[in-house]
Amino acid sequence: MANMNMIQSLNSALDIMLDRDETVLMFGQDVGYFGGVFRVSDGLQAKHGVHRVFDSPLAEGGLAAIAFGMGLNGLRPIVEIQFSDYIFPAYDQIVNEIAKLRHRSGGEFWTPVVVRAPAGGGIRGGHHHSQSPESQFTHTPGLNVVYCSNPYN
Repeated sequence: MANMNMIQSLNSALDIMLDRDETVLMFGQDVGYFGGVFRVSDGLQAKHGVHRVFDSPLAEGGLAAIAFGMGLNGLRPIVEIQFSDYIFPAYDQIVNEIAKLRHRSGGEFWTPVVVRAPAGGGIRGGHHHSQSPESQFTHTPGLNVVYCSNPYN
């Protein structure tokens, strides 16, 4: 097993999925050219192209809505909210649309969306860069919350 830190492990996992499945794509603030605020997506745009790993505007609710539509149409989007603190404008789309679609449609429709929302990171960013709001999503039917504690996870 390779010796990796958390950033390297996440980058490797994203790279593997982008290699494995052409319907996987990634977008969010600074994830393309810049490689993400924590450099998790570093090098992925250069390797997989600007149509599969790309930057987006600062509009978290819009990002979740776009990912929802992409998933409905056969893509597997990975949308990154730059810091988990900024996920709240996307809360309605995630909780009331993405999470409930399969149940609401009687299993006829689903949307395979992954929302990455880094929390903490040791940057001492104050009240707008240090929250961990994942508990607000854990009790939502239709959502799976994954919180890695180490690179192996």
